[in-house]
Amino acid sequence: MANQRKFFVGGNWKLNGDKAAIDGIVTFMKGPLSADTEVVVGCPQCYLMYTREKMPANIGVAAQNCYKTAKGAFTGEIAPAMIKDCGCQWVILGHSERRHVFGESDQLISEKVGHALEAGLKVIPCIGEKLDERESNRTEEVVFAQMKALVPNITDWSRVVIAYEPVWAIGTGKTASPQQAQDVHAKLRKWLRDNVSAKVADSTRIIYGGSVSAGNCKELAKTGDIDGFLVGGASLKPDFVQIINARA
Repeated sequence: MANQRKFFVGGNWKLNGDKAAIDGIVTFMKGPLSADTEVVVGCPQCYLMYTREKMPANIGVAAQNCYKTAKGAFTGEIAPAMIKDCGCQWVILGHSERRHVFGESDQLISEKVGHALEAGLKVIPCIGEKLDERESNRTEEVVFAQMKALVPNITDWSRVVIAYEPVWAIGTGKTASPQQAQDVHAKLRKWLRDNVSAKVADSTRIIYGGSVSAGNCKELAKTGDIDGFLVGGASLKPDFVQIINARA
């Protein structure tokens, strides 16, 4: 089934960039990019419209966060409908920085995912364990609990791409070995089979994030259950094209 899941590469710009930087990214994002890879870039919310207007039409644009309601007294938040109104179709939710810097709970992230799907967005929910959790052999316990919280609010799995990002490997230069990453992805797929359905397990893309680079992307892409990447800092640089083309 792996070859039936379209390879997916997301770029998470985080709190980086301005219009001039975005113009530079747009230049190298003209490729050539593999037609066999779905590509989405996640930009700061104030640049959603600018990025959507400038980026080639075949590249999706994602918000990096949104709230769980359509409107109201939630200063500083953004609603899924607003993201759509900016011409964008994707949102990244539950990134480790939202969980561990801003204190978002599994339950809140699940509610956000549910509302985003109800509003018609496609969603990249992020899961992953911290270093102490991996070192105490709790990886499965942590990521399965995060998945369990998400499932009740996922109404359309065809619009969900799960991002497994071990927190200890994000922006640290440390990367899970291809075998370490593949092992977790395979266990997540089995968990989906056991707790959701075989169809969802076979069709849902599970992508890897954590210091993915032009140097390691091809080896990671060869594994059976890694369906792509969610890339941080490297998505701001021309090397991102090599990561997009990892299976080309």
